[in-house]
Amino acid sequence: MKTSASNLPTAPSMINHPTRVISGFPVRPGLFEMNGAMPLQNGVNFTIHTHSGTSCELLLFHQYEQEPYAVLPFPEEFRIGDVYSMIVFDLDIHEIEYAYRIDGPWNPDKGLLFDRKNILLDPYAKAVSAQHTWGSPKESCYHARVVEDIFDWGNMPQSKKELSDLVIYELHVRGFTRSLTSGVQNHGTFDGLREKIPYLKELGINAVELMPIFEFDECMSPRYENGNLLLDYWGYNTVSFFAPNTSYASSPEYNHEGTELKEMIRDLHSNGIEVILDVVFNHTAEGNEQGNTFSFKGFDNNIYYLLTPEGNYYNFSGCGNTLNCNHPVVRQMILECLRYWTINYRIDGFRFDLASILGRNEDGTPLNNPPLLQLLSYGPVLSNVKLIAEAWDAGGMYQVGSFPANLRWAEWNGRYRDSMRSFLKGDSWESRNAAWSICGSGDLYGGFYEEHNGNYAGINSCINFITCHDGFSLYDLYSYNEKHNEDNGWDNTDGANDNRSWNCGCEGDTDDPQVQGLRQRMIRNACAVLMSSRGTPMFLAGDEFGNSQKGNNNCYCQDNETSWLDWSLLEKNRDLFDFFSYMIHFRFEHNIIRKKLPDAVCGMGGLHIYDIYGNKTDFPSDTRTFSVCFAGYDRQKGKDDIVYLSVNTFWEDVNITLPDIRGIGVWYLCVNTWGDECGRYFYRHGEERRIHSTFIMKPRSVSIFVMRPR
Repeated sequence: MKTSASNLPTAPSMINHPTRVISGFPVRPGLFEMNGAMPLQNGVNFTIHTHSGTSCELLLFHQYEQEPYAVLPFPEEFRIGDVYSMIVFDLDIHEIEYAYRIDGPWNPDKGLLFDRKNILLDPYAKAVSAQHTWGSPKESCYHARVVEDIFDWGNMPQSKKELSDLVIYELHVRGFTRSLTSGVQNHGTFDGLREKIPYLKELGINAVELMPIFEFDECMSPRYENGNLLLDYWGYNTVSFFAPNTSYASSPEYNHEGTELKEMIRDLHSNGIEVILDVVFNHTAEGNEQGNTFSFKGFDNNIYYLLTPEGNYYNFSGCGNTLNCNHPVVRQMILECLRYWTINYRIDGFRFDLASILGRNEDGTPLNNPPLLQLLSYGPVLSNVKLIAEAWDAGGMYQVGSFPANLRWAEWNGRYRDSMRSFLKGDSWESRNAAWSICGSGDLYGGFYEEHNGNYAGINSCINFITCHDGFSLYDLYSYNEKHNEDNGWDNTDGANDNRSWNCGCEGDTDDPQVQGLRQRMIRNACAVLMSSRGTPMFLAGDEFGNSQKGNNNCYCQDNETSWLDWSLLEKNRDLFDFFSYMIHFRFEHNIIRKKLPDAVCGMGGLHIYDIYGNKTDFPSDTRTFSVCFAGYDRQKGKDDIVYLSVNTFWEDVNITLPDIRGIGVWYLCVNTWGDECGRYFYRHGEERRIHSTFIMKPRSVSIFVMRPR
């Protein structure tokens, strides 16, 4: 093979030599256990499988050409079981692209869609050709490239941070730095994100969750609305599960695809930041009966997808089709995929989009103990990897608090989002759920509250969030009562209607200083509570400086200023950024917020709810003001760690009494989102204000106190 790489694997000696010639190429039976295309020093191994297909052809293309220059049928002796495998010698991988054709029965009623005319992308392709230029219409057929993996990770160990010790920052790789205001050199790319690492360190987060970076085709269904080109911007329509999105690379990486992504991950890790991928194993971009056949449908449609008895597609994803995740073949592909990204890209965790689909049977019914979830939970390579479920799907299954976790999975806590949004804007009837949520949702996941039999197994089970890519940004949550998705082209019918938002008295932009001040305070309130809640906090990129999407709560198609972060707001709203950064560091300073510690020496150990009179109380059923006390003994620091969080969502002053700690210590005020006479919203260590027995909480504000020894 014409390549300069010296570390490519050599085929075992017994298969170093061809056994026959096909279409002018020396070949021999290949390595049947190596799915996909793997370069060897003396050839390329191509392995693919189909259960109901009757024959298979390998197609070789010159770069960017649509007609193959060579067609190599697999002989029967190159097939074992359902697997076709062939080593083709003397190929220059830098000059070729490849695809397959599969022949077999055509019987749509039984889900058999074999058509020898279809050119099919390898489901295990490590790179997809002709995808590098963002927004450029692609050819009708996808081809794969053979990838050389020569990246050296050196001695970098795998991160082993506990989930409860993370602060997760969700971002879209392109939108994060696409705007010229980002100040980076390579806008909208992995390199652009890498340039922002100093910013991420200053903010204080220690994990990024990347919206889909598997190869997707943003131009699959382009359309115009109000003169704007709308694309599949978010990328929740996977074309290839093993291939990185090459349009996120700043320059072409022919046959070395993924290098820039790996460099970005390496540098994030070097700066103490983990990388979590948002993965979409619930459906593919092939769509329903009217969709394309470019890969899975052509190999084994009735294996890869959930089909009705009539051969139609179940649509539990809301995107036309649903992957048949618990079929052994699909299950194995998903496991191999996650292993591949963990080993070759050193990914620290995966967030599974619409994860409830992963627990459905082949007839669409929920399984009690889904084999796929078991397989992922106990896989040796994945043992230190975070597994995070979006515990619902578009078919009506909602499993927040009941996802089949096997003590390994965490969940996006949808109850936290809903209850905190409602309570923080003054809905007193949500106070009970809000209090449980701040305490770690022990009613859903077990533990956190000392009266619950000491069961703290759920401490790594919930991802707390108020905002994410779905829905309003945090600024918009307090700027709009209604969604404004008119530019999406669906007459404002798309996107969620249950936003639990409040415009603070004016819909959208305003120059009213009182409304602006209230909105800023509501953002601080949300941040303070989120960072002071048990569980793992996550927030949307740009929330820390008031980024707005102009009321659009479903920006999936908006590749423009609506979705791109406006970095000019960072200086305009520097106070917000400083508050977010302070609260993140405050969380890291106080282990008691993140986890149960031994009982405090002062006797206040545990996790308790307090009323406005400083008395312990049960979880409230209807109130706008309550406090949560986290107390324990921090052996690492050799002292009690006591944090008292007070939340007032009432529109008037409330006079609260702090618990009596005379003779033990004194209370100091660390955070007051209303602000003091100097316009300060927080006090750094050594600057805190001493509080005696009572404190006047201003309207719609959050305060945080810490106990210091006398």
